[in-house]
Amino acid sequence: MDGTGGVPTTGDPGHGAQRSWREAREAARRLGLELAPPPREIPLEDALDAVLGDDVRALVGLPAYDASAMDGYAVAGEGPWRLAGRRLAGAPTPREGLRPGEAVEIATGAHVPKGAEAVLPYEGATVGEGRVAGDVTPGRHVRWSGEEIAPGETVLTRGTVVTPAALGLAASLGHETLPVRRPRVTVIVTGDEVADSGLPGEGTVRDAIGPVLPGVARWAGARVTRVLRLGDDRGTLRGALTGTGADVVAVCGSSSKGPADHFRAVLTDLGADVAVDGVACRPGHPQGLAHADGTAFVGLPGNPGAALVAALTLLVPLVTAMAGRPDPSLDTASVPLEGDVRPHPYDTRLVPVRVSGGCARPVGHDRPGSLRGAANADAYAVVPPGWDGSDVELVRLP
Repeated sequence: MDGTGGVPTTGDPGHGAQRSWREAREAARRLGLELAPPPREIPLEDALDAVLGDDVRALVGLPAYDASAMDGYAVAGEGPWRLAGRRLAGAPTPREGLRPGEAVEIATGAHVPKGAEAVLPYEGATVGEGRVAGDVTPGRHVRWSGEEIAPGETVLTRGTVVTPAALGLAASLGHETLPVRRPRVTVIVTGDEVADSGLPGEGTVRDAIGPVLPGVARWAGARVTRVLRLGDDRGTLRGALTGTGADVVAVCGSSSKGPADHFRAVLTDLGADVAVDGVACRPGHPQGLAHADGTAFVGLPGNPGAALVAALTLLVPLVTAMAGRPDPSLDTASVPLEGDVRPHPYDTRLVPVRVSGGCARPVGHDRPGSLRGAANADAYAVVPPGWDGSDVELVRLP
């Protein structure tokens, strides 16, 4: 894989041609726009925070029927009114309506009978000898059918992020599903030494990036539908990369060039087009991005700290573009960076920091194999090669 795509590359000569950190993020964004999946109908309970891929229209009016807005009496004509029954919310609606001079006791939310002109609240009513009296205003305290939303009216527009209130609105209008753009991501964690449970020990490590990526993907507008853990076998990895049904496959731990790293070879087997082959950043430079048959493949380093940086570099801009939403990691404000931070001569450094009082302060513990720094940070400070001490850009952490 040469990964250049005609775009200038940079980096340590010892690592060969690789994209700059900023170029890699832009390449991921462009590929996400190119491979954006069509909207899919998904159940309401799964649609929170997704982006609508189409307008949502009212299947019924709101209210769907004439409903009482108060506990009291539905009345017809002029009073005083003869009491002719009771109406409760959820009860079957009798066919017969009210005649002038009649009233029914009614609960909030109950169907207002035909012929009724208003609801007289309990507190304004006088009741005695089977009759009710009081002052009413025609149309008062009735939620008339369709007065809030007409059937067929557009209530949510394409590109809207689905909030809890939007879910409730859709449910109130009879929707069971919503058309959203939420990319589906499969995560594959490789390594004979990686265990998914128990204490790490002699020759084994716990998988730390598998638990990280579902939250990162959701924050970016995607959904991890499957997490697989595989040994270091080329044939097994190739089989896992095909037929996933995912829009994106993120492969952790096989992106470098060691004897157990098969990601590049498998991409060649699949005839994939390579967009990024290495990124000039620290940590996380052995990362990659390719696509074949409408699926994007993201290669992440095996070290968890480096893998998180790579996920923010490639996976997040890729899936946010697919989902049609802004990249939540981008922070347009530049801030002073305090402390003893030294730039790399060739690569962009991503330094975990806490942001307070308009300044970024390193939290330390930023080695590629550790998530301790990221777990205690708000963001990564972007320290370019040859940094001169000026204000730095931030990449927010989920």
